[in-house]
Amino acid sequence: MTTTMRVDVVSAEESIYSGEAQFVVLPGEAGELGIYPRHTPLITRIKPGAVRILPAGGGDEELIFVAGGILEVQPGVITVLADTAIRGHDLDEAKANEALRAAQEAMAKSQDKQEIATLQAEFAMMAAQLAAIRRLRKK
Repeated sequence: MTTTMRVDVVSAEESIYSGEAQFVVLPGEAGELGIYPRHTPLITRIKPGAVRILPAGGGDEELIFVAGGILEVQPGVITVLADTAIRGHDLDEAKANEALRAAQEAMAKSQDKQEIATLQAEFAMMAAQLAAIRRLRKK
């Protein structure tokens, strides 16, 4: 029985992670998804949040922030095609807090429904990024 699976996390800019893993958790559109080797094939959208990867052979859990994208699960391979992906250790809490404040201020001033929707998406992404930073700090 297979105890690991290949995991690839890529963004438009670069490959963020590629390797064997025992378990992956990520923010699916309908809730958090936990994936083990030989999972049923699946394609779904993912929302902003942390992708947590438990590498094969144990070791420290890898944390990658994604700003949304697509997940494809095949029996031995998981592919995350992220809009934006940032390695956990590269996340900047001060920058995320500032972007969150800026989005809040802009939403308070805006009258345009389209602009408000865009700012709400930005706010949600920054809030998810801060949650990922806090999770990483707890480790």
